[in-house]
Amino acid sequence: MANFNIALLQIDSGTDLKANLKKGVEACRAAKAQGADLALFPEMWSCGYTIPEDIDALKALAISAEHDFVTAFGKLAKELDMAIGITLLESREPLPRNTLVVFDRHGERVLTYAKVHTCDFGDECRLTPGDGFYTCDLDTKDGTVRLGAMICYDREFPESARILMLQGAEIIVAPNACPLEINRLSQLRGRAYENMVGIATCNFPKGHPDCNGHSAAYDGVAYLPTLMGSRDTCLVEAGGEEGIYMACFDMDMLRDYRNREVHGNADRRPELYGALVEKKIEPPFIRKDRR
Repeated sequence: MANFNIALLQIDSGTDLKANLKKGVEACRAAKAQGADLALFPEMWSCGYTIPEDIDALKALAISAEHDFVTAFGKLAKELDMAIGITLLESREPLPRNTLVVFDRHGERVLTYAKVHTCDFGDECRLTPGDGFYTCDLDTKDGTVRLGAMICYDREFPESARILMLQGAEIIVAPNACPLEINRLSQLRGRAYENMVGIATCNFPKGHPDCNGHSAAYDGVAYLPTLMGSRDTCLVEAGGEEGIYMACFDMDMLRDYRNREVHGNADRRPELYGALVEKKIEPPFIRKDRR
């Protein structure tokens, strides 16, 4: 198939849902005009990643995954013939969730993912963690792409991307709301490399609290028969300003690479990895805020 084009919508939002909807719709239309197959928002974009300390205020800010704000993007996806990954503070009991909903180009909801690794050392201690990692087959005009999702802090756990790879993910989208600097970007580059997957992350621009832009994408293809040594897997890294940044994944190249290289699930020895599912935590990793 041809390139799979993800528009990273590095745009700001606040707590005004109506204003966010208007701005988000305009950004999606601009992404479609630039040839996007999927438009991706930053983390918890419905409320500008705002997490009030007051629980009543937090719940009042949350919206259902069936809210008009969310379904409007499903209708827009169908109108534009373009998939949309919209993020929200989702109503949930006992506390809201940090959620991504993906609509395909037909306006069908094909993936709902809630952040598994909540930042319990900070404001996300007031959110409900997600219950698992999921993938879907995303129909595009040029064929089907197996899509997975993780959100921000999930990136810091190799298990997140690994599970998605084991589910068949070819591309992983990762909405974000924190400074994307050399080490966090290196984590994303590493997750793409070790799993032979493409990864695209979309952040809030510079000026949004605790964010700096630098939305980025990595195609995971480290070696080509025609090249000596390793290639740079970075497709795009934005600056700090608001804008729409396109990541173009060559799916034929990625699939050929996955068929012949040794990473991913080719040489794993899961029979020796029992310690990875042990629940006991020993010093120095004990944290009082661990749930």
